[in-house]
Amino acid sequence: MEKEVFRIRLDKFLANMGYGSRKDVKALIKNKRITVNDEIIRKSDIKIDRYQDQIKCDDHIITYQEFIYIMLHKPSGYLSATEDNKQKTVLDLIKKKDKILDPFPVGRLDKDTEGLLLLTNDGQLAHELLSPKKHVDKKYIATVAEKVTESDVKRFSEGVVLDDGYLTKPAQLSVIGEYRVQIIITEGKYHQIKRMFEAIGNKVLYLKRISMGSLTLDRDLDKGKYRELTKEEITQLRRK
Repeated sequence: MEKEVFRIRLDKFLANMGYGSRKDVKALIKNKRITVNDEIIRKSDIKIDRYQDQIKCDDHIITYQEFIYIMLHKPSGYLSATEDNKQKTVLDLIKKKDKILDPFPVGRLDKDTEGLLLLTNDGQLAHELLSPKKHVDKKYIATVAEKVTESDVKRFSEGVVLDDGYLTKPAQLSVIGEYRVQIIITEGKYHQIKRMFEAIGNKVLYLKRISMGSLTLDRDLDKGKYRELTKEEITQLRRK
């Protein structure tokens, strides 16, 4: 019975792995381009073991992939959503072949905020990273309108009362330039960093996330570009 969990219809498996619609897959099978364990298959509804059987298309081995993990350098002007009727979303930056497994943004970056955004279809990992109980660090670089004082740093370290009365968890604020700062928070309320600065009489002019947990934005990744995470990065995220 346990082995049956790993069995799946061949046409569904091929469609999930990006070989087209069920109709496209049936055409591949009809044209004898699909083999299972080196045997030409003539029926699309046979069940295969996605982990044990060797499936090929034109002698190319198709490896089963359940999850996808994408690091995106989000540019300004895109919503952190999977779809929107009026505005561009981060999914518009992802190629069709990489959207087959239905990745979604883990958390949100404001439309005008840049930087690291993780997209995945691993719901459990997303939950772990976003859970307030896990206290996952999120590090940002910001340019602000007014110089940050020691008093501001202290207020951030104690938590800041937002416009709706919510007291944020303690945050780390440090000065790295005249109007440039680094902020580390462990939660993700709506427009949180912008509202925290507004609460102390300052304003965020530019905001970029550079890390989330153990995952750091790849410096070689230009804005609007993305890559899949390495096995090491995925392992580190799961450990956190």
